[in-house]
Amino acid sequence: MGKVEGGMKCVKYLLFIFNFIFWLMGSLVLAVGLWLRLDPEVVSLLSDEGAPDTFFIGVYILIAAGGLVMLVGFFGCCGAVRESQCLLGLFFACLLIIFGAEVAAGVFGFLSKDKIIEDIQNFYAESIKEDNNGTMIQSYNKVLGCCGTQDSRCLDSPDVSKTCDDAISEFFNSKLFIVGYVGIGIAGVMIIGMIFSMVLCCAIRNSREVI
Repeated sequence: MGKVEGGMKCVKYLLFIFNFIFWLMGSLVLAVGLWLRLDPEVVSLLSDEGAPDTFFIGVYILIAAGGLVMLVGFFGCCGAVRESQCLLGLFFACLLIIFGAEVAAGVFGFLSKDKIIEDIQNFYAESIKEDNNGTMIQSYNKVLGCCGTQDSRCLDSPDVSKTCDDAISEFFNSKLFIVGYVGIGIAGVMIIGMIFSMVLCCAIRNSREVI
């Protein structure tokens, strides 16, 4: 069995190091996704039965992609050490799938944020009309430090100057930007991984043809 030598051997170890870092990044993405999904503030705002669930779509994509990145990083490390074309081919195919998922999460976070925020604002406005002192309304007011909307001001809280329309926009904008930046950032790193895996696969195949 031929072994890669010279410059390609350097690529082999670079790919191993890259995949270990890749595995760590997958852990980070998974942790960010779980944090966004289990954040007590987010849960308290979107746990009501009628609350829009569009925000969690991007979060679920991050969680799934993070778990896959960790698994794929492990396969990539094994493939690089063993110089296995099969494992490296599987690694490359999985990277393509995760790349698409991460891009989808990033694009979803950036392009859908206005629609998501609008849905949550409408949900709050409808809820405040039904029950001005309901548990869900009190949760929004407490977590976001706001009260009422542009069309329905809180007369009993004159010390609160911020409406919940603005507070919702600020709060979820920050969360959705995290989804977008993490998704696009990891997708960019994956391109490097795909290039390394292709180069090493070609090197392994060529060395075996020579033998």
